[in-house]
Amino acid sequence: MITKGKYFMTEEKIRELMPQLTPMMQQYLQTKLEYMDCILFYRLGDFYEMFFDDARIASKELELTLTGKDCGMAERAPMCGVPYHAVDGYLNKLVSKGYKVAIGEQMEDPKLAKGLVKREVIRIVTPGTNLDAQALDETRNNYLMCVVRACQTRNGLDSADRSVCQPQSGSEIADASCRRENSRGRYLYGVSVADISTGEYLMSEVDSERKLFDEIVKFSPSELICNQSFYVSGIDLEDMRERLGISVFSLESWYFDDDLSSRVLTEHFHVASLEGLGIADYTCGVTAAGALLKYLMETQKTSIENLTRLVPYSIGKYMILDSSTRRNLELCETLREKKKRGSLLWVLDKTKTAMGARLLRKYVEQPLIEKDEITARLDAVEELRDNAITREELREYLNPIYDLERLISRISYQTANPRDMIAFKTSLAMLPHIKYIMKSLEAPLLRQLEEQIDELTDVHDLIEQSILDEPPIIIREGGIIKDGYNEEVDRLRSAKNDGKSWLAKLEAEEREKTGIKNLRVKFNKVFGYYLEVTNSYKDMVPDYYTRKQTLTNAERYITPELKELEDTILGAEDRLVSLEYALYIEVRSQVAEQIVRIQETARAIAGLDVFASLAQVAEHNNYVKPTINERGSIEIKNGRHPVVEKMIPNDMFIANDTKLDNGKNLVSIITGPNMAGKSTYMRQSALIVLLAQIGSFVPADSAKIGLVDRIFTRVGASDDLASGQSTFMVEMTEVANILRNATKDSLLILDEIGRGTSTFDGLSIA
Repeated sequence: MITKGKYFMTEEKIRELMPQLTPMMQQYLQTKLEYMDCILFYRLGDFYEMFFDDARIASKELELTLTGKDCGMAERAPMCGVPYHAVDGYLNKLVSKGYKVAIGEQMEDPKLAKGLVKREVIRIVTPGTNLDAQALDETRNNYLMCVVRACQTRNGLDSADRSVCQPQSGSEIADASCRRENSRGRYLYGVSVADISTGEYLMSEVDSERKLFDEIVKFSPSELICNQSFYVSGIDLEDMRERLGISVFSLESWYFDDDLSSRVLTEHFHVASLEGLGIADYTCGVTAAGALLKYLMETQKTSIENLTRLVPYSIGKYMILDSSTRRNLELCETLREKKKRGSLLWVLDKTKTAMGARLLRKYVEQPLIEKDEITARLDAVEELRDNAITREELREYLNPIYDLERLISRISYQTANPRDMIAFKTSLAMLPHIKYIMKSLEAPLLRQLEEQIDELTDVHDLIEQSILDEPPIIIREGGIIKDGYNEEVDRLRSAKNDGKSWLAKLEAEEREKTGIKNLRVKFNKVFGYYLEVTNSYKDMVPDYYTRKQTLTNAERYITPELKELEDTILGAEDRLVSLEYALYIEVRSQVAEQIVRIQETARAIAGLDVFASLAQVAEHNNYVKPTINERGSIEIKNGRHPVVEKMIPNDMFIANDTKLDNGKNLVSIITGPNMAGKSTYMRQSALIVLLAQIGSFVPADSAKIGLVDRIFTRVGASDDLASGQSTFMVEMTEVANILRNATKDSLLILDEIGRGTSTFDGLSIA
């Protein structure tokens, strides 16, 4: 079952058509057979063309004119196309709608080709593998997620049970036994997530569909790939597609072979075994990580060099926030408009770099539950808040830094243009200043970040010496390499620019040597450059002149020196462009070799940016440093809602206290009329706890925060008519989930329980 797959031609239909078609169309369909689940962009001259069903889909989705092409059959083949120089915009539009696009490129110069031009698919672009900067939001990651569903027995994963969960045929629905709980165990889900635009690569395992869904919501991948068994899990795939905008594709079962996954991972990371990666215990997670890496290799047609480390993570390391809690607390976007403005992230995000913005979003979505880690972050924020001059100086140097993570990824994928390289150099120039300022800071986490920052002066100097400060975007047109970097480039550039003066100098020298006053250096396309002497002076022509042509009133000659000059001048431009291209590729490759150092530095810069942002917010909004305890005691003095207070003018927000613990103050019942601020007060308590656990200061006069393992919210309700559930049923389902999963360390926000039914029943339930 493949998204959009029903629109494509069948293999049988293609094979039936092939003998009737022209050689070019046969070549096209032969390629199409290998990429049946993709729209094939097929390069023909200056256009990428699409044919048959691909053309019908593309013409509709991209609003292109559908034409036809003679292809050997009586009926013309449907066709549409896009100019090669404007392909990115069209490609992004298709990918954003959930399609996969295969790029079929010309692999040889049509002028030199004998017969059909050789063409190959050089890359498959999918929602989770798009690297185009114009298509990506710089403030959030573009995740690709892989989920594998396997049967778990008391002795671990049972391969026989797993094979039941993975039917061999690609589109048939998994065996009905996959729908039932395995009699000897239950299902385990391997999860792996990667963002190839930044090099992030994670893996984990979860043991329930509810936890899996929470992980999917947390990462919000643009694309999810899975084994066939996943389709018969309890997760609503249509809801994921429609509401969350996730494209879901199932892969063939061979992607999820245990041995293949292990081999792919060990070969990629150059280790002897999974123990070398520290992931030997993650049986199902390894399968997901290996399948994801194999999928990336298949689509990108290259080794994925920017995935330099695989990080296993435990969902128990972070506060658990289910999808309804994230929605109700409006952490990263508002409930109704789905916009950042009005969310908690909007208040906190004063970052200067794209990397910092992405990391802050992660912090908000994954609050910590370890006291030491939280305290370390709070200490870092405190020092930056208390040192305003240092903080502002750091933020000033952070401001010109471009997105190092995505730039080095484009460099490693060999798609970075010369202007990307200059942006990269500009960013690296800031690092020594940042590192110098950070040496005065004392918080352990800030010391750690300072040590992690590599000044990368060698990389900066390489780009500084080799690439012009204002190069073109296109790499095959020359004008990239600086004077003085390469002798041959200097000579060819001189030949290109100074050719006329060289010829004038030669002409003057030859006149002086020979005494022929009207000797001229001329040019035509047949003979190239030549010396022309009129008949009245031909007796004075020296022996080293070689006659090329006789005219009525003149003779034309060449000399070895003129021939050498001609070769230099005429070939200079073409050779210069080729040489500059080769040197640029060489410089880009040398930079790509330093990817580990650069990624490590980028992570440190992102961390510094986040702490500086949180410190800025703390100072400007009058937040205080919370004290963290493990007693389960929450005491907030004059707490404020971080978002609502920013929306209300003139500091009109009324602050309130909160006191909760595991003794007499286990439950607080909030009453009052409509519009009194009950919901605001309840949400602010949850947000203050969450802010403290991401390592931020909080909006209050003082705050003692007991660590919370998860926050549950039951706020508002409406009929879920699509699934036949009333308001009351929606409420009861959510409350049942809370009761099943809450622990003594959980914080529950229950707003108007039982309001969907009669007063007495509602009171009884509450």
